[in-house]
Amino acid sequence: MRSLGIPLVVLSFAMVAPPAIGPLAASVCAVYCDTRDPSLAREETFPVAEKVVNGRRIVLHVSNVDGMAWGSIDNGTLGNSIWLDRSWDGGPSWDGLLGKASIPGTWTGTRTLMYNIYDPSNHRRGVVRACGDAGGIACTDWVHARVCAATLCDGLNAASAVGDSQPVPEAGISNRRIGLHFDNRGLAWGTLANGRAGDEVWLDRSWDNGVSWPGGSSLGRVSVPAGATSTRTTMFHSRDTRGLLYAGAVRACGRAVEGQSGSCTAWARPANNRADAVAASLMWAYQPDTAWWLSSWWNSAVAVHTVIDYTRRTGKTDYLWVVDRTFEVNKGVFPAGVKSSDPIEGHFISRAIDDTEWWALAWIAAYDLTGNAKYLTEAVTIANYVNGFWDTSRCGGGVWWDRERTYKNAVTNGLWVRLTAALHNRLAGDTLWLNRATTSWNWFNASGMINSAGLVNDGINAACQNNGQTVWTYNQGLAFGAALEVWRATGTAQTLTRARQLADAAIGSPLLAPNGLLTESCDSLTASCDDNQKQFKGVFMRYLMELADTTAALPYRAFATTQSDRIWLSGRDSLNRIGQRWSGQTSATNPNVRDWRTQASALSAILAALPAPA
Repeated sequence: MRSLGIPLVVLSFAMVAPPAIGPLAASVCAVYCDTRDPSLAREETFPVAEKVVNGRRIVLHVSNVDGMAWGSIDNGTLGNSIWLDRSWDGGPSWDGLLGKASIPGTWTGTRTLMYNIYDPSNHRRGVVRACGDAGGIACTDWVHARVCAATLCDGLNAASAVGDSQPVPEAGISNRRIGLHFDNRGLAWGTLANGRAGDEVWLDRSWDNGVSWPGGSSLGRVSVPAGATSTRTTMFHSRDTRGLLYAGAVRACGRAVEGQSGSCTAWARPANNRADAVAASLMWAYQPDTAWWLSSWWNSAVAVHTVIDYTRRTGKTDYLWVVDRTFEVNKGVFPAGVKSSDPIEGHFISRAIDDTEWWALAWIAAYDLTGNAKYLTEAVTIANYVNGFWDTSRCGGGVWWDRERTYKNAVTNGLWVRLTAALHNRLAGDTLWLNRATTSWNWFNASGMINSAGLVNDGINAACQNNGQTVWTYNQGLAFGAALEVWRATGTAQTLTRARQLADAAIGSPLLAPNGLLTESCDSLTASCDDNQKQFKGVFMRYLMELADTTAALPYRAFATTQSDRIWLSGRDSLNRIGQRWSGQTSATNPNVRDWRTQASALSAILAALPAPA
């Protein structure tokens, strides 16, 4: 996140004491952690009126760009105190006395430290107020009790909706029909039809996929008026960008007047735009505090690359902050078990050479998106490290898969070709990386890893021959993605032809694309994909998108459209979560697993079906 350049307003304390920390609640971390110094706030606003008790001013300060608040007391005397309360259920209950500070000595005022208003990593939306004790206790109003975006706040009349879609079937109770509606901006409202006077309808809103809905129950609750048979709620937001809560879930509920039982629709998210819907559900799993998608290191590199692709493809910048946040937090050193089973040694480097290369490609994409040279510099640093594992003594070339030099495989070398060619294409006057790109491409293309059907097996054996192991979709995608980048570097028509041959072999293969649907070998109903394999198909689709953009060949975009349609119609649930099997098939023993890895993979397919931006 960047600073908005808004100056801090300084209160007119005669003398301001440093805060004395009061009782501790569970610390919350978002972009920053609780107890941050208010002098570091990137803005200062006063969204609620101050309170005055016995002449003392109690003020709530909010930095929306930081998602944090602090309190201050002024015109006070010795022993007067200030603190924050924070509630996760809209105000009925709260964690109190946060950062409690008392005025000492001859000071006339003091302030608390800053506390987070929201907890996006744990999918909680909070509200905060400032309270003070000056011979009597008084509190400001709760801040951000309603969700607002620009000038649109919860409680808008549904007559002002822009569009109307119903993503889930209506619910019923005693012949009443209860419907959930979204407009094109993600605002939701509920309707009740075929009712009678006194029937009620309302919305529930959840930030944790419908597991709970504290602070979001009975929103807009309204009764059917006398003489009518229908009614509707006002509109409420399904996301809170200010709190980094991009994927709230909403349902409509109703109650018949003649009974106490009720009925609700399924939980749902807006679904009028495929890319936006799938991206929001991917961002639901992003951890702003630790700046990654929890518990998968190289997969997080691919996911942030996908967010970059989304930003470039759609022109929407909601998640742009994620790119730099991920870079700055993760470029350091982490012991084994924190980000990976291996230690991370700085600059995204670890013993797994392919893991390291994924991060380099992500930062090249970040450079392309932002123009910030620090990302390209980081990619060069990573590439220099990887170059130390290029070895001609075994099989005449190739980069080793790991630091122990146990295996030469397709993923490591496909990544290396792509990386070296990409660096040449972005470094003015370069010849070093061009030589490495052409050398590595020529070696890879002739290595034997590409079989007679034009499909890429996993690697080569000790005898430097194709080992016949699984043809994974990401190896195929990296092969033609690497060839495409080398063609950009050299202009050699033969290389572009080779890229197309490799892509054509895949989309025409009964192994990789039976009935036109991209399929991993582990997609079988008798198998399950591991956390790595869940993301393979998205890598294939990323580079097919590039090939379609470059060649304008209709079969590539048509193939991407088929994937997008099947995903949307068969593989998606009402929260816009996509499963590993894009067909949507599932079984009791091997269910169609949905998590953020399968979400990132599907998003790449959705993006590939979109036309190239101008």
